[in-house]
Amino acid sequence: MRLHGRQWTRREIEARIGGIAQIGGVRRLTLTEGREAGTELIEVRTGAGLALEIAPSKGLDISLAQLWGTPISWQSPNGNAHPALYEPEGTGWLRTASGGLLMTCGLAHVGSPSRDESGSYGLHGRAHHTPARSVGIREEWIGDELHWSVFGVVEETAIFGSKLRLTRKLSGRLGDNRVEIRDRVENFGFRPAEHMMLYHFNFGFPLLDERTEIRLPEADREVRAGGPATLDSCASWEAPNPDAAETVYYHSLKREAVGADGMAEARIVQPEFPAAAGPRPTEVALRWSADTLPLLVQWRMPGAGEHVLGLEPANCRVEGREAERRRGGTLVLAPGQSVDYRLELNAD
Repeated sequence: MRLHGRQWTRREIEARIGGIAQIGGVRRLTLTEGREAGTELIEVRTGAGLALEIAPSKGLDISLAQLWGTPISWQSPNGNAHPALYEPEGTGWLRTASGGLLMTCGLAHVGSPSRDESGSYGLHGRAHHTPARSVGIREEWIGDELHWSVFGVVEETAIFGSKLRLTRKLSGRLGDNRVEIRDRVENFGFRPAEHMMLYHFNFGFPLLDERTEIRLPEADREVRAGGPATLDSCASWEAPNPDAAETVYYHSLKREAVGADGMAEARIVQPEFPAAAGPRPTEVALRWSADTLPLLVQWRMPGAGEHVLGLEPANCRVEGREAERRRGGTLVLAPGQSVDYRLELNAD
């Protein structure tokens, strides 16, 4: 294990601590007050500076993310509101969405409220407000490396409707500021099921300020909405503006944007990130499987209070199911068919 600037064996580490939790690890917590009461969290500390709060109550999404004790995620004013308070109609999602590092949008619907012959769909779907089952945590030594993982299952079902199952695993190693997300979405019903998926990563202050640079993959770019907005503003950030309007950009990945491992990458570069030991150049990289997530949606909202950058790998746009059908249709999973997604977050 590499820790505090040098390599250690397992026994060298164990000789210096009373238990591994002194350095890092995984533990389960339950919140007790206000709208958050009853929401379960799983705290992950990597020992190298990255700390995450994973929320089994909310689709195994990631709430607060910190690097060296300083937040890199944007947290919504809703906090980790319990999913029982979720209002699925229209834009009610906005009343209980947690923000945080990751909100999963899907599984049957992404984007603006929509309606079709199967029913009505509220903003961004149900995944972020669906509690996971079969949740587990694991810490395991493999040689001199301590591997951690958090896993579970999220199901979106309806009698006479679609039946989609998300199996999620988040994992990493102590001493390494990296988290990997492996997802599989399966149609376990007996009729074809439409499937829309978007990974809503939310970054905020102080990772974002007027000095921040946003490095995006090679792509064909399009501004969907917002004003004033130009493609030039994709790569920079600005001070809070109470009158700012949200803007959505679509980045359709080019072949040269995809690495040999099939992954695309975007980076946020902060030249003076305020770590505990003092300001330091810091980069946060988001990587994702380009074959199953061919579109990067960029949500830019430099408002006051709502001061957040969304980098959102997706298999669809965000106008909703009706609009997606007009564009050529959503991904349809045949009975028993599944699709795999892989994402990584690296910080240094």
